[in-house]
Amino acid sequence: MLAGEAIGKAAGQGTGPGGAARATPPPVAPDPGTAGVSLVPDNRAAFALRVLSARAAARTLDLQYYTWNVDATGALLAREALRAADRGVRVRLLLDDLYVRGHERDLAALVEHPSVEVRLYNPFRVRSWGAFGAAIDFMLASYRLNHRMHNKAWIADGRLFVGGGRNIGDEYFGAASQFNFRDLDLVVEGEAAAQAAGHFDRYWTSVRVRPVEALADAAARRRSLRAAGGLDDLRRRLEAVAEGAAGSDHLARLEAGPDLAGLLAENRVLVPTERVRIAADPPRKGLGRRRAPGLLSEVRAAVAAAGREVLIVSPYFVPGRRGARLLASLVRRGVRVSVVTNSLAATDVLAVHGGYARRRRRLLRAGIELRELKRGGQEGASLLGSGGNASLHTKAFCVDGELAFVGSFNFDPRSAHLNTEMGAFVRHPAVAGQLREEVARLTDPARSWAVRLDGAGRLAWSDGGAEGPLRGEPETTLTRRVLARVLGWLPIEPYL
Repeated sequence: MLAGEAIGKAAGQGTGPGGAARATPPPVAPDPGTAGVSLVPDNRAAFALRVLSARAAARTLDLQYYTWNVDATGALLAREALRAADRGVRVRLLLDDLYVRGHERDLAALVEHPSVEVRLYNPFRVRSWGAFGAAIDFMLASYRLNHRMHNKAWIADGRLFVGGGRNIGDEYFGAASQFNFRDLDLVVEGEAAAQAAGHFDRYWTSVRVRPVEALADAAARRRSLRAAGGLDDLRRRLEAVAEGAAGSDHLARLEAGPDLAGLLAENRVLVPTERVRIAADPPRKGLGRRRAPGLLSEVRAAVAAAGREVLIVSPYFVPGRRGARLLASLVRRGVRVSVVTNSLAATDVLAVHGGYARRRRRLLRAGIELRELKRGGQEGASLLGSGGNASLHTKAFCVDGELAFVGSFNFDPRSAHLNTEMGAFVRHPAVAGQLREEVARLTDPARSWAVRLDGAGRLAWSDGGAEGPLRGEPETTLTRRVLARVLGWLPIEPYL
């Protein structure tokens, strides 16, 4: 459904001259004053949504990401963006520079297209000496370079916004062979999506953002590119990746999926526009003496206003002293507070788990419910027939069954003070109900452990199995447990 001929079936279309995809008719827009909102937990649907919206774009495609991997799904989505540019769509790609190093060649090839622009957030300046140059750059400008752009936004025509926790790469769409993420997108259709477009424009024109061709050695790279084929060579490589993915037995078995309008309609909730707020940190977050209020203040205010229940999903949960006090104060007021995060077995960042584990007992004593996701296998059918373990990557919370938030914001110091973040607040019981269903799925005993304190104050993990509560971090090696413990002792919490 998502590559080569199969992707054409999913879109209900073929390809135009030269292999460029013909634009699909745009989906029916919500009525004025109304936003279409939906949650997308399924990996294949999330990938199809991006492909089909790129094919439906008529004017602009604005793409903002922390990471865009050079793998099968990354190549397929780059191909769709390039095909949109071939139709005259203005494509703007804004990437954080942390993971760009080594891929300047492809980005310089992209900007040879007259309809494609690429800019980098907070770029490294020493680019010619590989990892050694990056290390020198970081030593000389660590304060500046420690602030990264963690935002994720896929915006078509300023009328369709896809945001949440997913970056672009195989592991975010269930296509990696060894390790995949459980993630969640929130889609906004209609006038409300213009809020995301406004945030994108503020970043695009920020002093912290530079065009890829303005990098110190960009001119030399572009000269070597033209000798090697440049944009034409990049097209050939993208098409080769697409052909390889289309040959997957798993993709070959997929039947035609819905068009974009059908895909959007599956879980759409119509919400008054004024009840949808897409928020983002200022591009200069964390720098300068005057710090503009950012997403942290809005998240904190929303959680503090809870009257009955707060459900939090955060793969990297390090609330810090102030955050822990806030959650404990809610429990004392009679508010149920439940947190879903990664277990030590499932996490991909041991240092973060070490920071979380330091406060785990205090959180439990305060009455906060903790659930830790197991290191589960791939759920359902994966995009490329892959398997492997799965780790939580969703960042979301729900307040009183009325307010839902989905975005890039983790409950940790890095999201609070260092990285720029974004997300969408939706005040509607049906959307909040969809999020509560996702939380219920994650907290099912088959997928997560309930962490409690026993009568002696010791940690115990339980999933309702016949063997009873387990002691020690379940499904982990001694080495992993020791490393997490040691990292938890180090004074690095502000950087987690």
